[in-house]
Amino acid sequence: MKKVVGILTLVLVTVGVCSFTMTETDDATGSKKEAVIAAKGINFSDLSFEQAKAEAKKTGKLIFIDAYASWCGPCKMMDRNTFSNEEVGEIFNERFINLKIDMEKSEDGPMLSRMFRVTAYPTFLWVDGDGKLVKRELGYKTPEQFITVVQDLK
Repeated sequence: MKKVVGILTLVLVTVGVCSFTMTETDDATGSKKEAVIAAKGINFSDLSFEQAKAEAKKTGKLIFIDAYASWCGPCKMMDRNTFSNEEVGEIFNERFINLKIDMEKSEDGPMLSRMFRVTAYPTFLWVDGDGKLVKRELGYKTPEQFITVVQDLK
């Protein structure tokens, strides 16, 4: 029993060291926003779609949306193999505002699913600050394939 507790404690400490949540206050609105900082890979923000559009206008970046469902196998493979890839993370974190949105359960999900006609998972959307769809991709992609997908996007 002590051995199991020790192993669980070690796992929890390791997870805690590898990622943590940072809260930051937006000076303009005084509202708090959180960003998950990961050891490597894509850092997904928990901004709402409206907040992300405002940030995109301010920074000139596109919004990347991982439109997923909790039950989706290929979505879980993207998390495990592609979104956690260091090179993918470097490119996406520098060039995009990254959102991971459950299209069925999150606050913005059902509205975005209708707006962008998401009918399969995973769907990847790149949207400008006005909410206009710039690019759409479907299905599992390896890290190399995913990097190729965004080569033409600035």
